[in-house]
Amino acid sequence: MGVALFTLGGTIAMTGSSGGVVSRLTGAELTTAVPGLADLGVPLDVRDAHAVPSANLTFRQVLDVVVAASTAVTDGAAGVVVTQGTDTLEETAFLADLVWPHAEPLVFTGAMRNPTLAGADGPANLLAAVRVAASSAARDLGTLVVFNDEVHAARWVRKTHSTSTATFASPNVGPIGHVIEERVRVLTRPARREPLPLPAETASLDATRVALYPLTLDDDGLLLDGLTETHHGLVVAGYGVGHVPSALAPVLGTLAERIPVVLTSRTGSGSVLRHTYGAIGSETDLLRRGLVDGGLLDPYKARVLLRLLIATGAGRDTVAEAFARHG
Repeated sequence: MGVALFTLGGTIAMTGSSGGVVSRLTGAELTTAVPGLADLGVPLDVRDAHAVPSANLTFRQVLDVVVAASTAVTDGAAGVVVTQGTDTLEETAFLADLVWPHAEPLVFTGAMRNPTLAGADGPANLLAAVRVAASSAARDLGTLVVFNDEVHAARWVRKTHSTSTATFASPNVGPIGHVIEERVRVLTRPARREPLPLPAETASLDATRVALYPLTLDDDGLLLDGLTETHHGLVVAGYGVGHVPSALAPVLGTLAERIPVVLTSRTGSGSVLRHTYGAIGSETDLLRRGLVDGGLLDPYKARVLLRLLIATGAGRDTVAEAFARHG
């Protein structure tokens, strides 16, 4: 069986121009430039999807690729690889993971150095991603991110550096596997969650707005005014284990009476707590006021999950139950 490859542009597909680098390489050109790829003996079904920077990707475009990838698996593909820009890859991979229903792996990869630079990492990342997608060892792991010969679970991976080729890491758990001497080595197999339903209509997804509010020093909360008139949900990136200034606690409690409000940590790793601190504005106080515990999810992934849930008609209880499972 072969592997389906969907290309979405990004640094991995960029070539030079007088004004910098622009996205020009097709999927066929990408694969031709990868040493050793043709020797794998893995047939590739290459499909050019959206040749856009990842900053321009939308939920709908990503979900359309997931649907096409699902069809490819149904038609016999052993796995799927998606190449895209790295700017939003941690979010797109997590969105895909939330709805991916197959045992076959869905693998995201990209590059930090474009093909015009010395040491371009795109060919090595693509080769490793195809190896993982074709490997029986990667089955039943959901959506994966393969970078720098490391295999990461989509729900834990983060982009941690603006330029390093080792930018993708999973701060809470580390990589779940590696590609070593042409062999895919899976070191741990995290339990999978039941996939969430896809939004029935594009309009419901496009109309669903979820805000992300990071707390900062001496925050007055002015940006929260009128939020329920424009948004259907809110993710709060609190200090440390999930704290906010005491003056904002009743503001967030009032918001939580009207829309789902999820509490996360702005730190980038670790979990919000539930009942360690008890002051006004602490995690205990905020959860008592109706905020939803985001658990180990970082703010960006929490926003992805909350928007998908609201777009599929989830009520407050369903939202809380979903975050208890995925957080």
